[in-house]
Amino acid sequence: MDTEKVFKTKTGYCHILQDKIVLTRDGVIGNISKVTIGNNISRPLIIYGLISIVLFSLAIKGFNKGQTVPASLFIILALLLIFGIFKSLNNSATPVIDRDKIKKIEFKKAVTGVTRAYFIVHFQNENGQTKRRLIMLPGSLSGGQLETEKALQIMNEEFG
Repeated sequence: MDTEKVFKTKTGYCHILQDKIVLTRDGVIGNISKVTIGNNISRPLIIYGLISIVLFSLAIKGFNKGQTVPASLFIILALLLIFGIFKSLNNSATPVIDRDKIKKIEFKKAVTGVTRAYFIVHFQNENGQTKRRLIMLPGSLSGGQLETEKALQIMNEEFG
């Protein structure tokens, strides 16, 4: 590979270099991501945990007042958030992944109008732990289909 290959992501660009993958953030969405998440996934998970605690407390108050339907909805929402937290514990927000540390790359297709396409990069971090890095591709409103085809072609060329 002589040159770097680049494709657009949800928040910026993915640069496939000879020795690593570098994810950069660009534009308004990328700047918001830098501020809210940074390079660590723990901040959003803590926020989700706090929201779950608030939802559980609202559910308890609702059950005490005899309002079972809203209280049940609060419990369901809190449980969904907790499930998401546990599902995301092995995720990483690292912007640089060494190619020799990559174990596997999966592609998940978009469900039109519901989800966007993305790659899951399974890699070993500096502590020897296996982590997952999600590379979200642009949505259907921002040329997602063309960018997804381009990204899929680049990833197939580079990683088979």
